[in-house]
Amino acid sequence: MRAGFIGLGAMGTHMARNVARGHFLSSVWNRTEASAITLSQELGVQCAASPALLAAHVDVILICVSADADVLEVIHALLPGLRPQSIVVDMSTVSSDTAREAARLVENKGADFLDAPVTGGVEGAKNGTLAIMVGGKLTTLEKALPILETMGSRIVHMGEVGAGQAAKAVNQIMAAGINEAVTEALAFGETLGLDMRKVIDVVSSGAAGNWFLEKRGPTMTQGIFKPGFKLALHQKDLKICKGMADKLGIKLPVTEMAMNDYAKLIAEGHGDEDISALYRLKRPSP
Repeated sequence: MRAGFIGLGAMGTHMARNVARGHFLSSVWNRTEASAITLSQELGVQCAASPALLAAHVDVILICVSADADVLEVIHALLPGLRPQSIVVDMSTVSSDTAREAARLVENKGADFLDAPVTGGVEGAKNGTLAIMVGGKLTTLEKALPILETMGSRIVHMGEVGAGQAAKAVNQIMAAGINEAVTEALAFGETLGLDMRKVIDVVSSGAAGNWFLEKRGPTMTQGIFKPGFKLALHQKDLKICKGMADKLGIKLPVTEMAMNDYAKLIAEGHGDEDISALYRLKRPSP
């Protein structure tokens, strides 16, 4: 199978490299053309002039962009070149409704669609160890699986189109709660005058241990907030989650707390920092 990759941001660039290592990647496209040219030269693949031309020459089109509008813009742009039996895999984080609309457009051209959002951060993208939540036909997933396996260590079929994005919403809500708890707890420890390296080491080994504490605890307590996962992007995702919850009549108080905290940080110019920048609001004043 020949794969093309659209969207070469912090996650997409690493993911595309892993697809290339698996000997599937043949073409890339990015809205900022310079990024696509640089990566195509590095990997020895084609830099497509447009999403449509990329779609015309590959079997599987992988998409990793930032927002719902971006996904639909890319889908509309690639449709003229989309061939029957091709597979479009959207690995962005968007709403389930957007996934279903994208699937409708793709399937009208005789192609197949999977919504396959990922989690695992930049580290997971770089190391090919992402968790991938997939919505769509199981038979379509089975065809695309060898390519997805170059990027992820856990790939789970969640159900029909939109189910992948629904599972990602669960993940993003949980990540918000973990962020609130970890930053608050570590700020409390710092106020108590504890050696935070020792705190993180011992707590990580117990019942409260988690990926975020282990990976981001040492950096946040040193005032380092290099993404990771950008705070503004998590805020975007949480708005999607809240919209889904509002339709269902479900309250998400911890999510709303995180959204309010994120809004303060974004207003202060910290939107491009890692979500662990929440520690800025929790830590004791100098």
